[in-house]
Amino acid sequence: MTRLSAEQVRVPADVLPEARDAYVENYLAATRGTGRLMLYACDQKIEHLNGDFFGEGIDPSDNDPEHLFQIAEQGVVGVLAGQRGLIARYAPDYPGINYLVKMNSKTNLVGVKQDDPYSPLLHSLESVLVMREAGVNIVGIGYTIYLGSEYEATMMAEAGELIAEAHAAGLVVVLWIYPRGKAVADEKDADLIAGAAGVALCLGADFVKVNPPKPTEDANSAELLARASEAAGRTGLVCAGGSTVDAERFLTQLHEQIRVGGAAGNATGRNIHQRPLDEAVRLTKAISAITLAGYDAKRALAVFNGTEDFSL
Repeated sequence: MTRLSAEQVRVPADVLPEARDAYVENYLAATRGTGRLMLYACDQKIEHLNGDFFGEGIDPSDNDPEHLFQIAEQGVVGVLAGQRGLIARYAPDYPGINYLVKMNSKTNLVGVKQDDPYSPLLHSLESVLVMREAGVNIVGIGYTIYLGSEYEATMMAEAGELIAEAHAAGLVVVLWIYPRGKAVADEKDADLIAGAAGVALCLGADFVKVNPPKPTEDANSAELLARASEAAGRTGLVCAGGSTVDAERFLTQLHEQIRVGGAAGNATGRNIHQRPLDEAVRLTKAISAITLAGYDAKRALAVFNGTEDFSL
């Protein structure tokens, strides 16, 4: 995998001149110098409450939030994404991790049949910048938009303002965009996923996290994803990892999303942290071997199985 120099980083025009060096530094840190993003998603404690951290098929260690940080410290990730409070509580003990602060969140208690989804801002960007000034290694922020919700205009406006402010301060921005609401018949329709990618570009995001499109009779998911990657333009597209599946299957899907679908990385949470520490650490290395170093799925599986070493 070719590594980027500082001069090769595309700096958006809304980054203030005095923040240009900070943006380049944060972009290279988040992507581990490759331009691709390995996002370790740890924002589910609000999104899915404790259902993703305790129960059948989940290693008992996952009920302790520190498990998330131990994985990131010992494994290979680009950024750990989580809410400001979660990061504030543990970052002092894990200063070497790159952090991305999730600016909005909602629980899953209110379903679409009751009300269209809206994920409100939890705090101001200023509070994140203050924490960065205090020494926390914050390289970016994230925000979720539910495209098709009756509240989409509010979320898009909030995201647009946050992106402008974050770029002005030299931070990288990742949007989570999911078509969802009573107006949306199929959340994983390939055209909608491509549309979401285009919205992220128009809002100015550096990366957009989407669900992989569902396959059709004429094309598989990775082939349809290529349409969304193209629609995203200079906004890098990454796929959500979804629920925990067999490692070989997951790594094969990830390789196809990048090789065929043109994805600029991945965003994985449950598939990593629901495993025991050693296994989760090995999976971060296998995922990063594909995402950041261009390994094929077979070689990445060897990294996961511990028969091949990987580090950056």
